[in-house]
Amino acid sequence: MGFKDLKKKKWFSLLTNMYVLVLTVFVVWMLFFDTNSLLIHLELKQEIKKLEKQQEFLKQEIANDKIILKRLSDPEELEKFAREQYFLKKKDEEIYLIEYEDSLKIKEKE
Repeated sequence: MGFKDLKKKKWFSLLTNMYVLVLTVFVVWMLFFDTNSLLIHLELKQEIKKLEKQQEFLKQEIANDKIILKRLSDPEELEKFAREQYFLKKKDEEIYLIEYEDSLKIKEKE
């Protein structure tokens, strides 16, 4: 089977058609090598999804912080928060911290 026989095949003439070759090169270029290629679009879509998830999380955090701020506008709640979080005390008080054995970080000897 020589080149002349190969030229007579229908699929060969279709593949060597100038329009098919140009279209193939164009499609390959647009899919992989262009600055707006399909691969870049897929990466950008993934990044958009990640940023939207982060945005949802941050909106939830803002809502939680607003609730905490509203609660802390009450002086009694503010005092309770200061005592629990920062271990603040009044002048004539003493604070005792009770730690349970399972809450301590003890390295076991191997």
